[in-house]
Amino acid sequence: MPFAGWEMPVQYAGIRQEHLAVRTGAGVFDVSHMGEIQTSGPDAEAFLQRLLSNDVERLVDGGAQYSVLCQEDGGVLDDLFTYRIGDRFLTVTNASNHGRDLAWFSERAAGFRVDVEDVADRYAMLAVQGPGAREIVARLTDGELPARMRTVELAVAGVGCLVCGTGYTGEDGVELLTAPEGAGAVWDALLAEGATPAGLGARDTLRLEVCFHLYGNDLSVERNPLEAGLGWCCKLETDFIGSEVLRGAEPRQALVPLAFTGPGIPRQGNTVRSEAGPGVVTSGTMSPCLDTGIGMAYVPLGAASPGTPIEVDVRGKQRSAEVRKKPLYPQS
Repeated sequence: MPFAGWEMPVQYAGIRQEHLAVRTGAGVFDVSHMGEIQTSGPDAEAFLQRLLSNDVERLVDGGAQYSVLCQEDGGVLDDLFTYRIGDRFLTVTNASNHGRDLAWFSERAAGFRVDVEDVADRYAMLAVQGPGAREIVARLTDGELPARMRTVELAVAGVGCLVCGTGYTGEDGVELLTAPEGAGAVWDALLAEGATPAGLGARDTLRLEVCFHLYGNDLSVERNPLEAGLGWCCKLETDFIGSEVLRGAEPRQALVPLAFTGPGIPRQGNTVRSEAGPGVVTSGTMSPCLDTGIGMAYVPLGAASPGTPIEVDVRGKQRSAEVRKKPLYPQS
């Protein structure tokens, strides 16, 4: 299907099969649609400290850091991973937001001794995820794989890669950034070692079981990161853009995970009813591991505690559900 200017696979053998392959073995996702921005120069760290919500000064060489990019009113423009590689930084953007993010970076570089480059065409990206993922990748390289939230440059199947201990499934694994011309050889080698190809459908059900945010659903410029439960990656003392507003923000709603207690599947936009007031579903699916409808929703603070009963309007029918703890899939 078309997605952010790319033709992306929704499924290969089937969403459920691919989902369970990742939970029990290893799957590989082609996520080359993600964008990359490189930042370098004497003021690169100070520049990113101003733009990104996390404390960039604490990002060591070879480290990875999650953050959000906020506009002045605190609304979320994107959620990002940034890697520090020697004297440069590589920030991975969501595909649909890459152009806007790049413009945001470039327009705010004035006054900083910094070079901002669009390097999306230099990288393909493959995510190898699951309890067997590292073993498969290890068989294709002589180097030691990085720990969680760390990076290292290695040859994988003879192809130079930036190997990152990150992912979007709740399972262990790595993400491989490599030159586009080498990605096919790496993909083929991973499949030959037993990795299962997986598409966008399984990527979405996997991330939702562990309550990872999806921009455009759970995050947007209309919501701030505190409402979205991302206060942990917002270091207000760093004075990033938007922090001034967030210091005085008093959220009236919170993003919570939910699970149906009966039949039905929640979908984005479904109305939520609770004793504390209305809310709205932002993401929803049928969980392959839990065999029930699950989702995330913004609800009033009075309905945000785990165990709170709620109802979700699914095409005119009120479906019983309850607020749960994160993650919804506890084995992850």
